[in-house]
Amino acid sequence: MKKILLFTCIVGLLATCQSRQTEDQDLLQRLMESKPEQFRQILDSADFFEVQIIYTQINRDAANTPSFTSYYYHFDSTQYFYPASTVKFPAVLLALEKLQQLKVQHLDKYTPMLHDSVYAGQLSVSRDTTAENYMPSVAHYAKKVLVVSDNDAYNRLYEFLGQRDFNERLHAKGYTDLRIIHRLERPLSPDENAHTEAVTFFQKHGPVYEQTMLVNDAPYVPTEKILKGQGYLRGDSLVREPFDFTYKNFFPLDEQQRILRAVLFPTSVKANQRFDLSVEDRAFVLQYMSQLPGETNYPPYYQDSLYYTDAYCKFFMFGGKGSIPANIRIFNKVGDAYGYLLDNAYIIDAEQGIEFMLTAVINTNTDGIYNDGVYAYDRLGFPFFKNLGTLIYDYERTRKKQHRPDLNEFTFTYDRNRLH
Repeated sequence: MKKILLFTCIVGLLATCQSRQTEDQDLLQRLMESKPEQFRQILDSADFFEVQIIYTQINRDAANTPSFTSYYYHFDSTQYFYPASTVKFPAVLLALEKLQQLKVQHLDKYTPMLHDSVYAGQLSVSRDTTAENYMPSVAHYAKKVLVVSDNDAYNRLYEFLGQRDFNERLHAKGYTDLRIIHRLERPLSPDENAHTEAVTFFQKHGPVYEQTMLVNDAPYVPTEKILKGQGYLRGDSLVREPFDFTYKNFFPLDEQQRILRAVLFPTSVKANQRFDLSVEDRAFVLQYMSQLPGETNYPPYYQDSLYYTDAYCKFFMFGGKGSIPANIRIFNKVGDAYGYLLDNAYIIDAEQGIEFMLTAVINTNTDGIYNDGVYAYDRLGFPFFKNLGTLIYDYERTRKKQHRPDLNEFTFTYDRNRLH
């Protein structure tokens, strides 16, 4: 009888756990269903809009050590979407890691760097007038990527890394589903993207590190074509056939959030999944991820506050426009291209004791025509991100936690004070 009772209790306990697990997996759906006026269109057509969401709760123990619980909506690591500028984040991390591991005297992220065109499609660079010293560097390119998602800055980091090393370094860390194989806003062939400019770092006394053109002699070979939509513009002509994404970058949503977590909470992931960053470099990345354009001296984004608003690269909660309250900080990387909108973020409110991770993508190309610039970013995409971020923030504000988080680790002194 005791055995029967024990077995019955175990079965009942397992059933309860299974029931709760199933219910939890529907958490995002239930939260969105509670706001039908905001999410009905998304819920009714999630497949059409290619929506994927990952929401990760963070709970702290008495020692402030975090634990993580993730919830998913329509997540599929194999479903292709164009990752746009989200590929820039690992470019920054790997460029800093490469400098750290080279261990060359007088070489660091502030060392001036030059790019030399030595192959078809390449571009030389010897000055950067937006830098304080008018010289380009890994640090300055990283700032431009993290604060306003500058495309040229990403391209220069891609060229420093080289296509093959860029991917192999990430694959070695366990991020094996992604591929990053091209520059941005430069229509180059696969062969041209496999070749990267020669790079020279120098100080007053001369060159301190010279890197010849890197060539990926084992370039990406697709196993199948990736075709999307119903047509695309080629010049002024409409081509009525699907647009080819076969040789475009791919960066699944879960790997985006995993890489973000590896930087935010490095001890929470396996050692091989971390990035080899110095304490100073990690702080540098986190500062500029969360620094607003109006808080930035070089480049002087603060001088164009009408265009570079606080929320210029903050889609969750603010929809990419307007001001952000001082108590909220967002450590994130966004992307927008071909109608796809993405945000990969860690959001904190130190006053309320709130922290959570949120990563999402939506396709706003409602007519299926690519390269025409006619995308429903303002009508559909930005409102979705604003509403989703606010929905999770409000849920976190009421969610009971055993221990209030100590978020001092994520408090930084920014380059300048905001004007408001």
